[in-house]
Amino acid sequence: MKNIRNFCIIAHIDHGKSTLADRLLEYTGTVSAKDMEAQVLDDMELERERGITIKSHAIQMDYALDGEKYTLNLIDTPGHVDFSYEVSRSIAACEGALLIVDATQGIQAQTISNLYMAIDNDLEIIPVLNKCDLESANPDEVSDQIVELLGCDHDDIIRASGKTGMGVPEILEAIVKRIPAPKGDPEAPLQALIFDSVFNPFRGIIAYFKIENGTIRTGDFVKFVATGKEYHADEIGVLKLDLSPRKELSAGNVGYIISGIKNSREVKVGDTITHVDRPCAEAIQGFQEVKPMVFAGVYPIETEDFENLRASLEKLQLNDASLTFTPESSAALGFGFRCGFLGLLHMEIIQERLGREFDMDVITTVPNVSYKVYDKKGNVTEVHNPSGLPDLTLIDHIEEPYIRASVITTPEFIGPIMTLCLGKRGELVKQEYISGGHRMELTFDMPLGEIVIDFYDKLKSISKGYASFDYHIHGFRESKLVKLDILLNGESVDALSTLTHADNAVTFGRRMCEKLKELIPRQQFDIAIQAAIGAKIIARETIKAVRKDVTAKCYGGDISRKRKLLEKQKKGKKRMKQIGSVEVPQKAFLAVLKLD
Repeated sequence: MKNIRNFCIIAHIDHGKSTLADRLLEYTGTVSAKDMEAQVLDDMELERERGITIKSHAIQMDYALDGEKYTLNLIDTPGHVDFSYEVSRSIAACEGALLIVDATQGIQAQTISNLYMAIDNDLEIIPVLNKCDLESANPDEVSDQIVELLGCDHDDIIRASGKTGMGVPEILEAIVKRIPAPKGDPEAPLQALIFDSVFNPFRGIIAYFKIENGTIRTGDFVKFVATGKEYHADEIGVLKLDLSPRKELSAGNVGYIISGIKNSREVKVGDTITHVDRPCAEAIQGFQEVKPMVFAGVYPIETEDFENLRASLEKLQLNDASLTFTPESSAALGFGFRCGFLGLLHMEIIQERLGREFDMDVITTVPNVSYKVYDKKGNVTEVHNPSGLPDLTLIDHIEEPYIRASVITTPEFIGPIMTLCLGKRGELVKQEYISGGHRMELTFDMPLGEIVIDFYDKLKSISKGYASFDYHIHGFRESKLVKLDILLNGESVDALSTLTHADNAVTFGRRMCEKLKELIPRQQFDIAIQAAIGAKIIARETIKAVRKDVTAKCYGGDISRKRKLLEKQKKGKKRMKQIGSVEVPQKAFLAVLKLD
């Protein structure tokens, strides 16, 4: 056990952690030359396309130093703020972390928040300066930032490059020398933490775990503490590039277990595995339920696909424990699910994965956040969906969630960023120079509902990608919110209704109507698109009918002949309008997100 090291890689998005992981695997000979490809651990097609890590990936390496053999368990983690839950679980399974900082960009917001998470879990931090081979790198300046942040010595920082492989031997040596071996007693009752799980169509659910205490052998009768279910361990093993079976695993090891579980509800990430005949005294502490930030309805395009959608979401939930969903129904879209996501990128990725991995065509409604509604009697209800709002006469006030956001940027972008944040009803809490005056940290209190839709994209574009953004929930505040309904021919489309601040309602309603006018195809009759607050119409656009020229055959003669034909056509259009229904295309639901 003294020769095992468990560590993860944490960094801001795009600081080169997956490429550096490739070099570590190459150097230790874990991946043969013919299997080697860029970002070998990002095995999802979507991760390759976008160049981001979505899932944390575990892999075991063998490494020899001074004649002793060591087993290194590496977990590569995502860097985007929406996947910080993945990072928190990976950190729980490790004793140390490589903190990777891009030498060209310096420390960014997500680096800091992931670092605090690691320090809270008492991990040994090894700072690594990546991309030192680039001409635009400022290794000395960024080293000063790291020293200021961590309080370490300059000699502790390893300079490396994921592209050329520079610094990789030093990193491996530092992992062995600086990161402590896992603590635990192989003779104690079994106690293993599940930190991830995947669904395999042939073998059922594969759970990944880290053993804190005890030993597990193939064929053991084990129990999952949180669900209380009992299974036989049909196969256990370690995670190489593929699954690699073993006869037994003892304390300190990271591995997987296959026990023929078919139902996804029986495996919970953060659960403890123990033996049935000799259970551990208590489950492993420190696992918290995830809190979704953004809610959106996901509906199948064909109503008969409802059950398939449920099965697909359950399988996705195994692989991504931060997804939550409950069934709901809508007048416009039929039966579907109200899903909770950690952010907008998370929502987009889930939608893509539903399409790619499960072949599900879905419609996603406008995302919103959860509000607390207080009625006149003082009762509180949580509302995730504008259609769940009680009658306006019964509401005393509504509270919305606020976030404490920190934006780190270079001084030249401060003006536009301030304008953007204050325009989203943000309040500036403080601003301060960090790292010798080359960077500025701005702290805002903002409503979560305002940043849900397009804030992140705008921030990136006005700062040319140089601003990094990180936030945490900062309580609820009373706000003057109104429910904005969209009516088509007098019928409310509940999937398009939103809760918005009273000051923004009129302009938002107007922009919505204009956008829908472009997207809804013309019919044989006029379609009225209206935005309403309660009974008051605040904006209207009309989509003109496609008409046939019925007077084409009248050339010359009395005008009354033409008028008679037009009146006859008008009656037909009116009758058509009563029975005709308006199809809202999928593009229209998504357009609301990108109104600018």
